[in-house]
Amino acid sequence: MTVPRRPSSASHRPERAGALMRIRRFAVPREMIERATERRLAGDWRGACAAAGIDVRLDPEQARREHGAEFADALLDDLRHLVPDLVRWHHPRQADDRTGVEEHLFPVLSRPGGDRGPWLTVRSPRRRTSRYEGGPWSQRLVLGLTAHEELTLDASPGRTRLYEPQLWSSSRYLWDVRHVHETRERWGGGPDRAPFLNPDGTPRTVAELPTADPGPGDRAARTEWIDHLHQTGRVAEALRAAGVEAADEGTVRVLERIPVSAGRWRAELGGLAALGYGAAAGFPDSYHLRITVRYDGHRVRVAMTPYGGAEPDPALSLPRACWARPEDVDAVRDGLSPDHLHPLLREALAPARPPADGPVGPPPWEPVAPVRARCGKEWHTLSLRDGRLVTPHTGEEQARERALSALGGTVSPCFRAAESWRTGRGWLPKGLHARRAELFERIRHGDTGALVDYLDTGGDPRVRDGELNTLLHELYHLDHTVLLPRLLEAGLDVDAENGLRSTPVHRALRYGGDPSLVRALIAAGARTRAIAYDRSRPLDLRSELESVSGHRVPADPERWRELLEELRGPEGPAAPGRGLPRPRRDP
Repeated sequence: MTVPRRPSSASHRPERAGALMRIRRFAVPREMIERATERRLAGDWRGACAAAGIDVRLDPEQARREHGAEFADALLDDLRHLVPDLVRWHHPRQADDRTGVEEHLFPVLSRPGGDRGPWLTVRSPRRRTSRYEGGPWSQRLVLGLTAHEELTLDASPGRTRLYEPQLWSSSRYLWDVRHVHETRERWGGGPDRAPFLNPDGTPRTVAELPTADPGPGDRAARTEWIDHLHQTGRVAEALRAAGVEAADEGTVRVLERIPVSAGRWRAELGGLAALGYGAAAGFPDSYHLRITVRYDGHRVRVAMTPYGGAEPDPALSLPRACWARPEDVDAVRDGLSPDHLHPLLREALAPARPPADGPVGPPPWEPVAPVRARCGKEWHTLSLRDGRLVTPHTGEEQARERALSALGGTVSPCFRAAESWRTGRGWLPKGLHARRAELFERIRHGDTGALVDYLDTGGDPRVRDGELNTLLHELYHLDHTVLLPRLLEAGLDVDAENGLRSTPVHRALRYGGDPSLVRALIAAGARTRAIAYDRSRPLDLRSELESVSGHRVPADPERWRELLEELRGPEGPAAPGRGLPRPRRDP
């Protein structure tokens, strides 16, 4: 697919473009989509959620007893039409290079109980440790019912974006299979195509984009005109063309670096008003400022509003898909194949696209191809097979290199690359470095199949990433029942330490893993003492379990309590009442 050249834009810098491409390639694996779809089509909404990495924390029958038959029937209707892998696809992502889900967000999917709740929500993890502390948090989401008192849909005094729920109930196309077909027009498109795309999903060339305001008759072209003005730095013109009035020049300057789609705001706010939500909405600019958009029936006004101000801001919090340029459209314009979109999105954004030759969805893991590296005066080929990085050097040459390395001497590039693959330290050829980074990124997004394929095609199970994490350190992201026996059989050390001297047990505990994995590691012989270090002070599992559990709501509190009570120190079993602290509610 030939990709037309895009104009440079302060709102779509290379960093954003690169992150979007990685998110769409890795964040929701094809295998996850296929398994979730299979369970959904079979009528198993719980199985679909499990396949999509979403923990279910609700019981429809309990809801029937507590809230009545009408509430329970409405809830079950939503659950049966929920596309959990699409929820994960559209979930906001971190703005840094980790591409993980944005932390501590509460998308409100539906309100089966009306204004007074409870509401159907899907929560992202709440980090209680620094993102620079050495481990990405588990990417599992939690589907549950949230009481009206626990959430507000405005930016009340003292509130920050960390605790801001998002209203997805007015944008069911983001998660409800009955409404996905609305995506094209909700994103500013027309009956036959999405903005910036042809009906078959290929990007439109610069020559095909409008050079003047096409008027309201062609919605896709008008969206293209307004967004093109914004992307080329003519933000004030874009706002005027969209009928939006900025409160001041500062707001205009801020909007220049945000990938907004102002031409869609009037329709989005009008839809909110028709549903009884009012005609005002907001979205975050930073942890302290939000952009507030209001519609009085004639004009749209946009202004910056501080969080936690003296007066409450009544504006609802909209999901990114409602106010920003669609990330999927931007990714396709940058070169992503429409066949690599989520299958339901491909159908919605490319209605005239012919059937694909094979499966649709993000590309799967491909075996690591051999790479060439300069070794002395020759070029050597390095390849992964038989569970190791193979070089053309003889056993005698490798023994000599190991001796040189032990004495601090200079070793050959081939030996350095083989050592770096297993130790995480030192130089790697560019091709191998990129594939190792891809492998660990796929792992951190829950792609169990990618790691299985890597091992099946001769990958080295002793590979470490740049932070010296082994595959056991990252197992809390994956289905450990499939992989742990295989990695143990390959000889991996259950007590291996990474660059921060953290063991696999500590990683699983600290970053949102499941207690069953901790149990399995202990059963395999993992130590429970000195599982990590605070400066030079060793930390043991029992104290860390008490500490971490006191700061977050575990996925299954009773299982953590059982594990804590089973741990025995020199003083014997955990004393009665010294188990896991009662789970504390998130604000």
